Amino acid sequence: MTNRVWESRRRGGGRGPGRPTERERAGAALAAELRRLDGGRYGQYRSLAGTWRFDGFTLRVARVQADPFAPPSRLVVHVPHEVADFPAGLWSTPVRARALAGYLVRRAAGELRDRAFRVDAGGQQVLERSACRIDASGVVLRLAMELPGRGRTIDGRAAERLLCDRLPAAVAATLRWSAVDHDEVRAFVDSVEDTDALRRTLSELRLVAFVADGSVLPRRSGVDDRPLPGGGVPFRSPESLRVEVELPHRGRVTGMGIPEGVTLIVGGGFHGKSTLLRALERGVYDHVPGDGRELAVARADTVKIRAEDGRRVERVDVSAFVAHLPTGADTTDFSTDNASGSTSQAASIVEALEAGAGTLLVDEDTAATNLMIRDARMQALVAKDKEPLTPFVDLVRPLHRQHGVSTVLVVGGSGDYFDVADRVVMMDAYRPVEVTERARALAERPTGRHAEATTFPLARDRVVDPRSVRPEANGRTKIRHRGADALVFGDSDVDLRAVEQVVDPSQVVGIGLALAHCVRAGHLDGAVTVHELLDRLAADLAGDAVAVLGERSLDDFVVPRRHEVAAALNRLRALRVLQLV
Repeated sequence: MTNRVWESRRRGGGRGPGRPTERERAGAALAAELRRLDGGRYGQYRSLAGTWRFDGFTLRVARVQADPFAPPSRLVVHVPHEVADFPAGLWSTPVRARALAGYLVRRAAGELRDRAFRVDAGGQQVLERSACRIDASGVVLRLAMELPGRGRTIDGRAAERLLCDRLPAAVAATLRWSAVDHDEVRAFVDSVEDTDALRRTLSELRLVAFVADGSVLPRRSGVDDRPLPGGGVPFRSPESLRVEVELPHRGRVTGMGIPEGVTLIVGGGFHGKSTLLRALERGVYDHVPGDGRELAVARADTVKIRAEDGRRVERVDVSAFVAHLPTGADTTDFSTDNASGSTSQAASIVEALEAGAGTLLVDEDTAATNLMIRDARMQALVAKDKEPLTPFVDLVRPLHRQHGVSTVLVVGGSGDYFDVADRVVMMDAYRPVEVTERARALAERPTGRHAEATTFPLARDRVVDPRSVRPEANGRTKIRHRGADALVFGDSDVDLRAVEQVVDPSQVVGIGLALAHCVRAGHLDGAVTVHELLDRLAADLAGDAVAVLGERSLDDFVVPRRHEVAAALNRLRALRVLQLV
């Protein structure tokens, strides 16, 4: 969101989804209505639809579930600024408003820990989500509620307690300046603003990433993103890579800066290589205070790449990696319904570049070995004219030299990457040590290996067939998530398990809404390229992104990055490309 648009919203130029448009009824009337409905047929709950005025806020019942087993009802709470009374400095910019909303939605979720209510507060990342936002009119909280029943009859007394007592008490305890810890909320907002400022500074410093001294990177487990209990080993930069930055609130901070170019992260198993890379992967997002990775950041255009056996590839120019196939297939226009690890990784790299990636992250543990390296012995045994693959080790340097795209690689088994690295960082018991000079000395020892490429030709742009991107199923828009692993988009299931920067199920819904918006807005017109399509989407979301994506949806969602939208589009099995240009 641009500051100009934000200032317009602050002055009242924006439209708030919580601002009531229907005839308002008093909260006391809601209590009376629920008592009247008690024992009635469940479908009679429909009479609750509309706006109810309480002391200090309005409640809009935006959607009423049809029966006890249907998706829950959707509620919108709106607290005007004159009642919420949060100092304007806490929401004076888009970043600070997002941070304040992130703080408030977590407080609301904690206060409404009840089986009946569902507040989409998210996890360790502070993302722009529809569940809570600050707009020109006030604080808007969207939540779901399962209206209580006895079988298929209405439990009006229980509903009255929830809607007329429990919810108003929670609103008063969480969405008003007088009810929150002032130091805590300021620290939360300031922390997020520092992270954002640091990320924006990286390009000026010619860095692709930064990890502050004292950061705690280990997580509880592969499925639990919270910090490791006890904290683990605090991060400390090698002196040779230490950078000092000035942040708006923390002031002077030191840490490891990873410069542009080709960086290797090496070391023994279980010494923290992948942990560091995972922190950089998540470093495109802001984190809650206390996460340990608040100042572990990466540029906003950073994309994690991995192999993905079995994925579909639609007309991608993978000729930089794959050529002269035995079948004679044209790899400048390559398609497959069942990609191998190597071709899937090649396609993912090309697609990431098409979407505008400026930094690639690769971990050899999840990469295709034969696309990563071909050593001297294999070169001697299998002649190049018999090997269609050109390994990434020979392309990573020209990728940066010709196109300015940097790469950070975790490598534990191939010293051939020493030949092409600008710097080498070794993780030793979770402590980084720069070993570039040692690696270069080893690289001087001849291995007999020779480079198989000296240039990285950029792929041709693709134009999508708009008829292949359809969010409708049976005449109705259908966008759902299956956790963070899959998007249901119309009649299609989109497998996102290998898109590792999808961190939140609501992000999946946001991706689907973004694709649906591109369809409705006419951006998929059969003429624009994928990159142009993503630029058009970015322009639309530069204003009030939640309003744009949520125009026709009451579901919880997170505003996605362009890179995850592109990843989902490319994994849509119905996708068809009209032409390459």
